[in-house]
Parts: sequence; structure tokens; C-alpha cells
Amino acid sequence: MIGTETGTGSARSRLTVLSGPSGVGKSSVLAELRRQQPDIYFSVSVTTRKPRPGEVDGVHYDFVDHEKFQQMVEAGEFLEHAEFAGNHYGTPRRPVEEALAAGRPALLEIELQGARQVRVAMPDARLVMLAPPSWEHLVDRLTGRGTEHPDVVERRLAIAREELAAEKEFDEVVVNADVQSAASDLLSLMVGPRNSGD
Repeated sequence: MIGTETGTGSARSRLTVLSGPSGVGKSSVLAELRRQQPDIYFSVSVTTRKPRPGEVDGVHYDFVDHEKFQQMVEAGEFLEHAEFAGNHYGTPRRPVEEALAAGRPALLEIELQGARQVRVAMPDARLVMLAPPSWEHLVDRLTGRGTEHPDVVERRLAIAREELAAEKEFDEVVVNADVQSAASDLLSLMVGPRNSGD
């Protein structure tokens, strides 16, 4: 089990927000993090994007149509929501709040726009950027996928430049040169000592 600051039910868990450019390996790092520490609450984002091969509804994302997504926005069900590469993404508010209230460290994997919204909504959240070892490495990852049209790849690269330029807005940066090491570094940031001690 994760060591959290426990009192008599007064533990306050840390909310960590992970962001980084497309192709940096967020899915691989999170899969390894799940293996290392299954007690962490991983928020499942809602998206209007179509599933990629191997993605499972309700596990990787909750896939919905645009109409359903808009209904959720109007009902105030999202902690944050944003548009990215022509698709909409949102973090359901209630499961995150329930996990934190129960004393579980929670992790959100969201885009830069959403991370900025969470910074406003939950100032205590720790923002972590997952960065590539080099720009060339990221380009190779994106062009090597072969699952998207070249125009889409070029648009993702342009967005990636903007995201990496926002590094100073984040509290920490984890470089994904090795998936296992990156996951371990992220885990240490999530459950390590707080600045405001016990």
C-alpha cells in the first residue's frame, strides 16, 4: 500500500497532473507506473476521439460522441476540458474528488490546456511534464507510428513545440529516456515527502 499522511481519516492526498507532447510515451510510462504501484487512482479521461488499435473503452478513455460530451460540459461534470487536434477531452470531476477524499494519490494525464485549468481549479496540484530525450527522438516517434496522415503528424509536431515551450509552467520535468526509470521518477514525485511536513 502507498504511504500517505494519515491521521484519523484526515489524510490529504496529492493530485499529480502529467502532461507532455504526443508521442513522448505517456501511455507506456503510465502502464509501467500501474505495475509499480496499483494503488494510485488513475483518472480515465472522456474523449470524442476515435479509439486507436488496442485501446479499450473505459480503460484508456471513455469514448463518447460530441453531443454527449457537450451535455457533460453543460452539466459541470468536468474538472477540466479542452480541445486538442480537433477532438475534445475532459476529466470527470467526481471520481477524482472521491479518490482524493479517500486518501489515494491521484494522477491525471491531460493536455497542456487542461493542465492549466487544473492549476486554477486545484492550486495544490503538482504539474509534471513528461519530456522526450531530444526533439529528434520525438519526431522519430511521431513519424514512425504510421497510423496518422502526414498533415496530422505535422500538426502534432507544431503543438508539441508549443507544449515543450511551456515547460516553465510545470513544477517538475521527467525525461522519458527509459520507461521504467521514468515511471519510478514519477512515482517518487507522487508519493515522496511533501514540503509541508507531517
